[in-house]
Amino acid sequence: MYIERVLIVNDEPGVRKSLEEMVRQHRRSVLSVETRAAAETALSKDVFDLVFLSSHLSDGEGKDVLKYLNDLPAVTVKPLVVIVSGFNSVPSAVEAIKAGAFDYILKPFSLQEIEGVLKKAETYRQLKEVNQFFSVHKDADTELLGESDAIQRIRELIRKVAPTAATVLITGENGTGKEVVAREIFRQSRLIDKPFLAVNCAAIAENLMESEFFGHEKGAFTNATARRPGRFELADGGVLFLDEIAEIPTHLQPKLLRVLQEKSFERVGGTRTVNVNVRLIAATNRNLQKLMEEGKFREDLYYRLNVFPIHIPPLRERKTDIIPMAETFLERCMKKYDAKLKGFSDDAKQLLTEHRWPGNVRELQNTVERAVLLSNGASYITPEFLNISAASGVMTLRDDDLKKPEIVSTVSLDYVEKQHILHILKITRGNCTRAAKLLNITTRTLYNKLKAYSKSVREFKHINMEE
Repeated sequence: MYIERVLIVNDEPGVRKSLEEMVRQHRRSVLSVETRAAAETALSKDVFDLVFLSSHLSDGEGKDVLKYLNDLPAVTVKPLVVIVSGFNSVPSAVEAIKAGAFDYILKPFSLQEIEGVLKKAETYRQLKEVNQFFSVHKDADTELLGESDAIQRIRELIRKVAPTAATVLITGENGTGKEVVAREIFRQSRLIDKPFLAVNCAAIAENLMESEFFGHEKGAFTNATARRPGRFELADGGVLFLDEIAEIPTHLQPKLLRVLQEKSFERVGGTRTVNVNVRLIAATNRNLQKLMEEGKFREDLYYRLNVFPIHIPPLRERKTDIIPMAETFLERCMKKYDAKLKGFSDDAKQLLTEHRWPGNVRELQNTVERAVLLSNGASYITPEFLNISAASGVMTLRDDDLKKPEIVSTVSLDYVEKQHILHILKITRGNCTRAAKLLNITTRTLYNKLKAYSKSVREFKHINMEE
C-alpha cells in the first residue's frame, strides 16, 4: 500500500526541513506544520497516510495529537503516526507507542532510516487492509480432491504454472472447484507469503465494480468520505483471483487490460497513477470465445487472460472421484456435527455414482452434509437421506409417490423445486441462512421464493422432523 500523503508536525525548523527533503526524495507529497493546532486543522481537512510527529510541541505534546486522532469516528481513515524524539525523551516516545503510535525514530536520523520507516509503513498498511478484507470474506476449502486422470492432469498443470508469473484462466461449470484450483496455484507459488484476494465479479453491482477493483479518492462520488484502496492495490505483490470474469462490463474491460499490460491504474476520482505488481488468476463458467463473437468481451483482453488455460471437467465426467470425495465430505461433516456413522450403504454409493450432479462438487458436498443432518443416529447413509435421484433431478416427493410413474411423469419442475425448498426449511427448522447454504442459493433468493409460495419462515420454526 503506497504511502502518498505525509504530514510533518515539528516546531524545529532544521528537523522539519530535513524531514521534508528526505520524504520528497522518495516522491511523496508532504505538508509541514509547526504546532498541535495546525496539525489538527490539517488532519480535519485532508487525508494523510503517515504523520511524522514531534514528541514535544510549542503548544502541547505529541500525545495530544494522538488523542485527537484516537477520538475521531471509527469510520475515519486514520494515518500511521511515527514519533520523532530526542534521546532524552525516549520514555515519552514509548508512551506514545502505547497510546497508538506506529513507530518512533530518534534524532538525528538518516535518509536510510526514513526509507525504512516508509517501507515498514507500507507493508503494515497492506497487511491491515488485507486482514480487514478477510474478516468479511471467508476462505474457501483449498484442498483439490479427486484421483481421476482429469484431476491428475490438473495437478500437473498447477505444478508447471505455479512457480511462474503467468496469468491463468480457469474454466468449468459452477461448483467444479475453480477457486480451489486458483488457491492451489497460489499455495505452490513463490508468493505464498503474500496476499491472496478472491473476488466474485458477479456479486458486485456494475456501478460499484470500478471502485471495488481500483479504489476511489475522497469525494469521488456520494458517500466517498475517504480514500479507499481497491482489490488490485490490496493484492499488490500477491495474487488476485477474479471469479466470473465474464461479468465484467465492456466499459471496464479496457482498464483491466491496462492493468495487465502496464501494471498501473488511477483510482476513481483520482489523477495519480498507482503502480502495482499483481499476478492475476481469472475464472469463468461461460464461453468467452462466444462472448467475443457477440461483442460482449474484448478479444485483446481474452488473449491476455488466456495465457495458461486450465479446464476443470464436470463431476459427471469423472465418476471415479465421486465416492472418494463423498467419503471425505462425510468425514468432515461427522466431525462438524459430532455424528457417528459407518459410511454409505452400497445402494447409496450406487445412487451417488449414477446422479448427474448438475451442481458438481458443491452440490455433492451439500448433499452429504444434508444427509448427515437427516441421518438421526442411523449407522449408514442410505438413499433416503441423500434426497437425490439417479437421473439428475432432486427427489423431493415421497418414496411412495416415486413408485407411481403417472405422478413422476406429470409433476412440474416448479413443484419439485417448491417441495424441496420447503423440505429443507423443515430440516433446518426455519433457519434461512442454513437452508440457503444447503440449497446453494442466497438468502435473498430463498425469501423471494417463500414469498412466491405465500409461506413464512415462522411456519417451520418448531417442526419436529421425527413426527
